[in-house]
Amino acid sequence: MAEAELRGTLKDIAEEVRDEIQQGAEHVGMNIDFVAVDGDPYGQLVRVADELEADAIVVGASAHTGHCIVGSLAVRLVRAGRWPVTVVP
Repeated sequence: MAEAELRGTLKDIAEEVRDEIQQGAEHVGMNIDFVAVDGDPYGQLVRVADELEADAIVVGASAHTGHCIVGSLAVRLVRAGRWPVTVVP
């Protein structure tokens, strides 16, 4: 029951974020594809970027200290060398 409620809440949040991003993109004349998925962030970003033939990837900066050990998502994407990667705070 709690998992279903959580998934519903996450879906609602994703829809709100998608709406805000779409409005901003339209305001500046930019085309975007908004995709919300579950799973390993790196693997899912690579999969979706390949499927959409993405021109670039934008990610938030990591706030976790663990990324120093296994590498941040942004660093892993940059190392893949397949897309320009922009990291925002």
